[in-house]
Amino acid sequence: MATASEARSPAIRSLIPARIDRLGWSKFHTRMVIALGVAWILDGLEITIASNLTAALTQKSTLNMSAAGVADIATWYLIGEIIGALVFGRLSDKLGRKNLFMVTLGVYLIGSGLTAATMAGAGGWVVFLYATRVIAGAGIGGEYAAINSAIDEMMPARYRGRIDIAVNGTYWAGALIGTTVTLALLNHLPPDLGWRTAFFVGPALGLCIILVRRHLPESPRWQIMHGREQEAEASIAQIEAESGLEKDKVSPLDESKAIEIVPSRRIGYLSLVKVLFSRYPDRSILVAALMITQSFLYNAIFFTYGLVLAKFFRVPANDVPYYFYAFAAGNLLGPLTIGRLFDSLGRKKMIAGTYILSGVLLVITAQLFKNGQLDATTQTLCWL
Repeated sequence: MATASEARSPAIRSLIPARIDRLGWSKFHTRMVIALGVAWILDGLEITIASNLTAALTQKSTLNMSAAGVADIATWYLIGEIIGALVFGRLSDKLGRKNLFMVTLGVYLIGSGLTAATMAGAGGWVVFLYATRVIAGAGIGGEYAAINSAIDEMMPARYRGRIDIAVNGTYWAGALIGTTVTLALLNHLPPDLGWRTAFFVGPALGLCIILVRRHLPESPRWQIMHGREQEAEASIAQIEAESGLEKDKVSPLDESKAIEIVPSRRIGYLSLVKVLFSRYPDRSILVAALMITQSFLYNAIFFTYGLVLAKFFRVPANDVPYYFYAFAAGNLLGPLTIGRLFDSLGRKKMIAGTYILSGVLLVITAQLFKNGQLDATTQTLCWL
């Protein structure tokens, strides 16, 4: 762990945050959202494909796995996301957002591509399958760390809340794509070829996005935080130019809007924990509770949805993807329709309201399921 004197540099007074916040929406911001938001689409695509294939992978003509073994695929993917978020998140702070955009996307492409190469059989091939899901998950976990930071750092403040929600909501656009892909492939290709082809769709999309990301500038906030003033000035000038803001035709900002930034050379995990739980304990506990409950309850439903439909409601494996359409559409409409309320009504009211409402609906659905009052269609409507 670096000492305080090693970790700190003289403060820099900068107008860069104010210059970012004064920008209006432009083609640059649209391009940035598309290039970075694809991470959530890829995650939704991966999870949905894996969920839709749960029933198919238990068949003798594919991998002939047990239901428990197939369910574990999602668990290993999540473990990979945690590893990726921790490892690549730190590297993102050290090496920059732009550098990590390319690395994490490359890791995901390799992991997902290798998944499709898994052969049938127990033992070594099952380990290989789980290992490839860890690699793919690590890439996506790293994407989250770098991309959410970049959006927060490069998006004007008045758009930040709704854009964060909308970008995270594109997970469900990926879910819709994944549902369409698996439905088409499982019904038009032999089972063993169909599931393999499905896992190549994400890497194909990722390869296209690499070309867009290459031309994005580095985050000027990250550069100024690392004492790179000249590079930060060049990046913000590029962003302003691409946003249609010509330097010689705009009034200079008042110096009172400048903020003092102390560059940090090294931020370790212990320093991060200290800041979170000594300076902001209530906020950190709240956020952890929200993320843990969301992940546990939501993913527990979604990751095993295909198994529930097949085992409890006897839905044929090739028909499972149909039920994901309604589920994914509802989740995509949520951020697109009520996302702006997080900026207008406020975070506190909206977070509390949406969590409480979801919790109540889950309890009601669980009771109906326990009493045997639901079929595949009504179960889907309840979860929608």
